[in-house]
Amino acid sequence: MTRQEWDRLAVEMSTCTACGLAGSRQRVVPGQFPPGARVLLVGEAPGREEDEGGEPFVGRSGRLLDELLAEVGLDRADMAVVNTVKCRPPANRPPRRGEAATCRPWLDSQVLAVDPAIVVTLGGSALAWAFGPGRRLRDVRGRVHSDLLAGRALVATYHPSAALRFGPAGEPRAALRDDLALVAGLLETA
Repeated sequence: MTRQEWDRLAVEMSTCTACGLAGSRQRVVPGQFPPGARVLLVGEAPGREEDEGGEPFVGRSGRLLDELLAEVGLDRADMAVVNTVKCRPPANRPPRRGEAATCRPWLDSQVLAVDPAIVVTLGGSALAWAFGPGRRLRDVRGRVHSDLLAGRALVATYHPSAALRFGPAGEPRAALRDDLALVAGLLETA
């Protein structure tokens, strides 16, 4: 698939009403896909600012993500960025299993359109998309998995919102930074 396919998907997503999230959204947030992206970041769901602006990771979590990416020598402008669901859940709650299942074909199609070398899951909802329900982040993070997404490298890590909740000295922030450094190293050797 191509950028043209991505753009077609975004147009189709903009009219989706397949689940209850459509009733409370301001807009669909399909994500970002710069040409030549080798990394796909998969988050949870749009928040208030994302729902208002139509772009992923533009709030506090996005600013922290940008900061940590820069610390390890990466630039988000070179990466595709999406969420497991494309519409904001009420009160910023996590997406429900049925909502994520309804939106999964969009995300799977986006992975094919981007065709990244590396997929990075940010948080529990993205973890469940990649590994299935019931997996714990602490059991899979810190290493590369190549047996799940058609041979693509997969790195699971914390969502930036967890890093914000636990503060600058918290384990989620350090782990997120370490995992992003792992991604940077993979890009150097690929």
